[in-house]
Amino acid sequence: MTHQIGVIGSGSWGTALAAHLAHTGHDVRLWARDSALSREMAASRENRVYLPGIELPAALAPTSDMRTALDGAQFVVIAVPSHGVRDVARLASPHLPNACAIVSATKGLEEGSLLRMSQVLRQELPNGGEVVVLSGPSFASELARQLPTALVAAGDSPAVVESVMAHFRSPALRLYGSGDVVGVELGGSLKNIIAIAAGVVEGLGLGHNALAALITRGLAELSRLAVALGAQRDTLAGLAGLGDLVLTCTGDLSRNRRVGLALAKGQSLQDILAGTKMVAEGVRTTEAALALSARHGIELPIASEMSDVLSGRTDPQTAIRNLMGRKQKLEHA
Repeated sequence: MTHQIGVIGSGSWGTALAAHLAHTGHDVRLWARDSALSREMAASRENRVYLPGIELPAALAPTSDMRTALDGAQFVVIAVPSHGVRDVARLASPHLPNACAIVSATKGLEEGSLLRMSQVLRQELPNGGEVVVLSGPSFASELARQLPTALVAAGDSPAVVESVMAHFRSPALRLYGSGDVVGVELGGSLKNIIAIAAGVVEGLGLGHNALAALITRGLAELSRLAVALGAQRDTLAGLAGLGDLVLTCTGDLSRNRRVGLALAKGQSLQDILAGTKMVAEGVRTTEAALALSARHGIELPIASEMSDVLSGRTDPQTAIRNLMGRKQKLEHA
């Protein structure tokens, strides 16, 4: 069945999801804040800035007008960087069809409030329908090229989750349902911090042993915090936790891993961020995660060391020595 779907956010992930949904048989309108980018995409049938080399399907219509993007939409996908979600949701709110399903495809925590993205959307889109979170191991360019991908759709309403699963799936995308919104969102957010550390480990040439240890202890770290906030531990062992963590820590397309690689080479965070249009969510998430951990009395040693490296308070080599020199303990204590 064909549906009208509005996708808000024309970065790599928003464009990839829009292209996927159009290939799946839906009529899709892709909203871009930048009107010049919207016009260029419409003319060239390609997002040359954020997803070059991918032809946009005929059923995908770029627009910079929010009313046009959302008119008649049965599903609205939010795929903007976490720091922009609240402002964009406020812009969308007057044009949101009543009770349409809202799909959050943003991974991150809001600075200051420390809210998850679904919580921000619920505040700013009170007239919308249920919020479903879409997360898991996924590079935008691979989904856009229709390579096999598996994600988790999590929400409080089983019926709406099943609807998203039914209408977003394709031969290239398999969806698993979940009722653990907290676990799915925190898994997708916190793994980005560990991915920066993974880039540091690789950039320093510390070997496969070190990387495997980091990923494993990183999973333990993010699981501790997520469970303290109400997540189910099994969720963190699934696609939205371990799956996303492994991909982001090892994949060459990982933005957060690339930040760590550059830090290991001695570049400053300011120079790294100035050299890319893409957003590495782990940079912002690190401080939010540490604030949450302090609130709940949870120790996050990897995130703490990455915070010091990102801020320039310490260097990558010292951070690794600090982690290796921590007091030994039982693995699951």
